Amino acid sequence: MKTVAALLLATLALPAAAEEVGCATTTWKLIGANHRVCIYAYDDPKVTGVTCHVSQARTGGVKGSFGLAEDPSQFSIACRQIGPITLPAKMPESEVVFSDDTSIFFKETNVHRFYDQKRNVLVYMAISRKIIEGAPANSISSVPIQPWTGK
Repeated sequence: MKTVAALLLATLALPAAAEEVGCATTTWKLIGANHRVCIYAYDDPKVTGVTCHVSQARTGGVKGSFGLAEDPSQFSIACRQIGPITLPAKMPESEVVFSDDTSIFFKETNVHRFYDQKRNVLVYMAISRKIIEGAPANSISSVPIQPWTGK
């Protein structure tokens, strides 16, 4: 019971949904939504000045139209400094900073933030995971922590 409560609290602690930037059709479907690749923007909720853009395959068809399809574990991530970077007082070495459901049946894409203190770099890693079995598909992006000099 404690494990279930901890999982529920962890889910509630995750940031709000991403902001959709745009989508491109990859396969036209006669019935239902087209298969697409969509780009989403995520602002790091604890590190101001960093935004990640994640592109992810979205399954269409009839199942996709009703939110019943499982999206493939195909994605890419690019993170950039968009302003002065401010680290929290207690920066964890590793933390899940974004999460998005990719299936009605417990599959999600997670973005983990790692702090490479030795190199003064934030590394973001996108992975797909299921409760039972995850996928080795992953993508990373790194953001050096540098003084902000403007645009």
